[in-house]
Amino acid sequence: MKHSLSKRQQPAQIRKTSMTEPKLPRQKGLLPRLSRYIESLGPYQSLALLAIPTSLVEPLKLVAVAVAGEGHWITGTIMIIAAYATSILFVERLFRIVKPKLLTLPWFERLWTCFIALRGKAVALFR
Repeated sequence: MKHSLSKRQQPAQIRKTSMTEPKLPRQKGLLPRLSRYIESLGPYQSLALLAIPTSLVEPLKLVAVAVAGEGHWITGTIMIIAAYATSILFVERLFRIVKPKLLTLPWFERLWTCFIALRGKAVALFR
């Protein structure tokens, strides 16, 4: 005798949509909604969205070095740490979200393929 749980009795985390694959619940909150919105953008919109924070963060690193060079070591160091943290935590995460859309652009796919090949060759030199 097989017991089957009704939808009401199944755990809240997983609802079965078919016999083979469970459907995970849709996450609620600002970050999952924002991620879904970004994933729905077109490739050029994704490129523009990625260009905005990148164009702000990268020059900030140079400004931080100039500030440190003027003798303000603590301020320059804090600026460099903040710029790299923003780059790693925000821009990198954003790139991971928009990368599939960017790879639909033929010129970006060629550029990315060349970059990966050069990176592989550089790593092979140090092994």
